[in-house]
Amino acid sequence: MGEEVEAQEFSRADRTRHRAKVRRCLDVFARMLREAAFDTDDPMTGLEVELNLIDERGDPALKNADVLERIADPDFQTELGQYNIEINVPPARLREGGLTQFEDELRRDLDDAEAKASEVGAHLLMIGILPTLADGHMTRQTLSANPRYALLSDQILDARGEDISISISGAETLETTADSIVPEAACTSTQFHVQTSPDQFAAYWNASQAIAAPQLALAANSPYLLGRELWRETRIPLFEQATETRSEELKAQGVRPRVWFGERWITSVFDLFEENVRYFPALLPVTEDEDPLEVLESGGTPALAELRLHNGTVYRWNRPVYDVVDDVPHLRVENRLLAAGPTVVDTVANAAFYYGLVRALVDSPRPLWSQMSFSAAEENLHVAAQQGIEAQVYWPGVGQVPATELVLRRLLPMAHEGLESWGVEADVRDRLLGIIEQRCLTGTNGAEWFVERMRRRSGEDRYDALRATVLEYRKRMHTNEPVHTWD
Repeated sequence: MGEEVEAQEFSRADRTRHRAKVRRCLDVFARMLREAAFDTDDPMTGLEVELNLIDERGDPALKNADVLERIADPDFQTELGQYNIEINVPPARLREGGLTQFEDELRRDLDDAEAKASEVGAHLLMIGILPTLADGHMTRQTLSANPRYALLSDQILDARGEDISISISGAETLETTADSIVPEAACTSTQFHVQTSPDQFAAYWNASQAIAAPQLALAANSPYLLGRELWRETRIPLFEQATETRSEELKAQGVRPRVWFGERWITSVFDLFEENVRYFPALLPVTEDEDPLEVLESGGTPALAELRLHNGTVYRWNRPVYDVVDDVPHLRVENRLLAAGPTVVDTVANAAFYYGLVRALVDSPRPLWSQMSFSAAEENLHVAAQQGIEAQVYWPGVGQVPATELVLRRLLPMAHEGLESWGVEADVRDRLLGIIEQRCLTGTNGAEWFVERMRRRSGEDRYDALRATVLEYRKRMHTNEPVHTWD
């Protein structure tokens, strides 16, 4: 989302030229998958966290430019809204203490960033949706200054032909409209990256899709939007609707949404990039000068800029990524399901659960996805988003089962095995996966804690209660005690 794109208008000729270039990139990518040497010998993992900015009262602080100027660290970047920033933690190998490294670096960086942000009257908050957002924050004026965001918003609204409509029914109901994609800025996530070979990419992506529901149920942390209690992970329906390019008529015709779970298990990473090109018109038809075929045939590694930019505007919950480092290409799965927070240790525990579980499923002699329909995995996702840690999901060989029971009895042992295969030390596995276990036993994650705190304040004005709970949340976030221990 944050790649720099200059403000511009696109002509019909621009779009025609870009379409041809994207297809040329896709052809070159197919050839690379057959012939090129991808970086696969010692896979890296990565972590990104999107953060909210609040003021002393707990309301949004529209100060990301000022905060980033003070932080002055390239690992911190803008995000869509002026009350968002993002931190990219340096990649690491799990067998070399990567999980501990993630925890230490993220905690240190957040502490430093908090000190710098406080100099301009802002504070950092890790939560999936900032509960104190109000209607006044859902305007085009709150978009970040990067021209890409306004340009992307214009392209989505032009494709849609009408204002964006948000309709979510949960414990309460929200109906609203927006004249830009700024509601998407309300969604702040944690993203896990896992590098894989071309041969194993499909297995890692399929595994990530299959475990999306239990992963989301345990980590739900977005129960409020615009003052209303909605889904436990309201980010899911909000993100789906905030970037909706289809009119109601196109939905009825079965046109695919740009935010989607997908529609089938895959056999190759090529399947996903080919679907992008086949189903989705370009939102940002920017064309570079590079001839990817010429670069490849001369012994270089093509950037495939158009293919990558287009991929960045198709919002899969598990996104394929092609990247080049030191002129060597690599592939990775970007797991984008989870909300930010509540604490650093909760975040790293979520990472341990994800990395361990996908590794165990990939190594399994009988693929889980061969036993489960794709539609069941997608339905599981939305049930988990709506009900959170109390969700019941479908699982092969078990049927409908509480997500917590599934994790305790089946998935946690698999995650332990997977982390052991990655080379993670036993004490690290036990500590981090123990946090996941305790969430299941206590029935407490970020969303449940926040809703329970709000119930204790039910007699107060709604936004006063939200502010007080946000400030309490922020205080506990900085203790780095896992959320299941918050009383």
